[in-house]
Amino acid sequence: FKGDDTCEYLLSSGRFLGEKVWQPHSCMMHKYKNSEAKNCLIDKHIVFLGDSRIRQLFYSFIKIINPQVREEGNKHGNIPFEDKSASIKVDFLWYPEVNGSMKQRIKSWTEGSVAKPHIIVAGAATWSIKIHNGSNEALTQYKINITSIAPLLEKLAKSSDVYWVLQDPVYEDMLSESRKMITNEKIDAYNEAAVRILNSSSRNSKAKVKVFSVSKLIAQETIMKSSDGLHLPESSRDTNAMILMNVYCNKIMKPIDGSCCQPQPPLTLIQKLAFCFFTLSIIGYLIISLIHRNNYRKNKSCADLEIGEEKKPAINTPNVSTLEMLLHSFCKLGLIMTYFYLCDRANLFMKENKFYTHSSFFIPIVYILVLGVFYTENTKETKVLNREQTDEWKGWMQLVILIYHISGASTFLPVYMHIRVLVAAYLFQTGYGHFSYFWIKGDFGVYRVCQVLFRLNFLVVVLCIVMDRPYQFYYFVPLVTVWFMIIYATLAIWPQIVQKKANGNCLWHFGLLLKLICLLACIYFLSYSQGAFEKMFSFWPLSKCFELNGNVYEWWFRWKLDRYVVFHGMLFAFIYLALQKHQMISEGKGDPLFSNRVSNVLLFISIVSFMTYSIWASSCKNKTECNELHPSVSVVQILAFILIRNIPGYVRSVYSSFFAWFGKISLELFICQYHIWLAADTKGILVLIPGYPMFNVIVSTFIFVCVAHEISQITNDLAQIVVPKDNSTLLKRLLCIAGFFSGLLLFSAMQDQSRH
Repeated sequence: FKGDDTCEYLLSSGRFLGEKVWQPHSCMMHKYKNSEAKNCLIDKHIVFLGDSRIRQLFYSFIKIINPQVREEGNKHGNIPFEDKSASIKVDFLWYPEVNGSMKQRIKSWTEGSVAKPHIIVAGAATWSIKIHNGSNEALTQYKINITSIAPLLEKLAKSSDVYWVLQDPVYEDMLSESRKMITNEKIDAYNEAAVRILNSSSRNSKAKVKVFSVSKLIAQETIMKSSDGLHLPESSRDTNAMILMNVYCNKIMKPIDGSCCQPQPPLTLIQKLAFCFFTLSIIGYLIISLIHRNNYRKNKSCADLEIGEEKKPAINTPNVSTLEMLLHSFCKLGLIMTYFYLCDRANLFMKENKFYTHSSFFIPIVYILVLGVFYTENTKETKVLNREQTDEWKGWMQLVILIYHISGASTFLPVYMHIRVLVAAYLFQTGYGHFSYFWIKGDFGVYRVCQVLFRLNFLVVVLCIVMDRPYQFYYFVPLVTVWFMIIYATLAIWPQIVQKKANGNCLWHFGLLLKLICLLACIYFLSYSQGAFEKMFSFWPLSKCFELNGNVYEWWFRWKLDRYVVFHGMLFAFIYLALQKHQMISEGKGDPLFSNRVSNVLLFISIVSFMTYSIWASSCKNKTECNELHPSVSVVQILAFILIRNIPGYVRSVYSSFFAWFGKISLELFICQYHIWLAADTKGILVLIPGYPMFNVIVSTFIFVCVAHEISQITNDLAQIVVPKDNSTLLKRLLCIAGFFSGLLLFSAMQDQSRH
């Protein structure tokens, strides 16, 4: 309600998260690397004009461009800097007082005799206080001088970005005797004069000198760490320089995690068409609902006045047609997608950076584990990895992953490595579940494939359209989709080996193992042949699905990170079902899985293996090296968990209904978090209620979970309509879907062409 000018917020307000992380009010700051800074400032001339405090800011700014720069040169003189590789010039001009000399320099830029800088950062006052011993006459002269300079700055602001830096407070106890006259009271008087005069001047001009007042807030928190009571510590001036970089560069570079100063992106052609479709769906549903309601009222019987009896209605409930169900689903989906767009594409709601602390991650983990244990119930069946148990497993893993994302725990390597195991466990379940289905049922029909692909991809396809994001951006869905197709292809190609066939002849088991060995060989080859992998997915239209930022490297990295775990899941399913078939395990209620002796030994080995992996993951020092080992060793902790969870009969016979409920909507939770719980495509946090972080998390979480649950129901309803069991009808629907995606590719190509 205060407006969407996030630049104003960035320059004037914010708070510290911890000791060094600055959080602007309502938006997110990007931390620029030197390569990004060079790309933004290429062929630019920047001038810092002022005293020693501005000189400090100058050095922090050029260190973003070149971190090797040293603070050398004449402290009370001009200091030039040039980066020839990007043609960037940054100059510090020594003007410690707002006087005639400073006015003459600014005037030379306005008269056209000298090339205007693209960015001008100016500010001074402490020297005037010091030289004139804090006299009131000096303040009066300052007001006169800045009044004469203000119109010139406004004139410059029409073609350049002009910033006036307000004076930071001082730490009076640390000031030397020669600076004792520089008091915070005097500084406030000078700042008040500068703000009043500059704002008064800007009212009469369309251009505006931007007042850089946020430095004051930063200094109030950090000036105690100053070496002399006057100059800011290095971390604080680095923050100021990064704020300047964000103010100028965010609108040019458009970083995902830099929402400050970024304008709202324009609607694409595909987004406009989606908006029209959902609007028509809502109108269509309302019309059909009104027609059905009127028909229902007409059919409702009236009281028989002659005999004083009321006949029962001929129709108890109005019949819901397929069209009405379809429109109803799209109506709800349209409203939900509007909320998605408003949260993460419009500048309606605030966004904040993540900030990791151990308590922000581990306290919610303990809380949900206590809740999960509280909701313990008996399972309907006591088989290994029964439906309730796998739902529970997915549920608690998803909740841990959500807490990991919102707390920013990826910066803490031991947590990151354990979360990698949870993602691997999802893929393990993919291998286990789909292999078990095809092996037991022997159903390789098109209906089964289409049902799975629709349920996996429906939400992501809609989000790609509405949020203007590539398919690969939601990396987990492409991952499970491709692995499902690999599992299907492995088992469906000739010879089709299923349990029924293998029971008749044991040699078929060896045939299946041979298929799995071939699959493992292919995975191994592709994992060490990046070129072959990238060529495979670089052909159009596959490239449209798997490219991110113009290449398929991200897809290669995600696939390679968990390349063996699906195979491990398939192999585990094969061994488990073979043991089950030959009655080598006991799955009765309360019975241990094996004999007491074997169960105890396996349980001990599993606990040791689980703890060993955790110790190794916690001792990781290098993310790259640990990621290299992860694909081969993640299965150790997954198998250890399965055995610990299933060997004791009592543990196998109970499950947490709390976790299982979340497990049933785990895919929707994982995808929805990108835009309506987190913000800026997971880089930040959505702020619905500013100023109350805990209350904000409670409200946004409630809405987020409700939306995920609703989308799960919508997906299930639409799956029954879009993917019917009748093969001829299904074929027609598939042709319609193929036409839809062809149109999508056409419009996407048109968008890309217009952007270029």
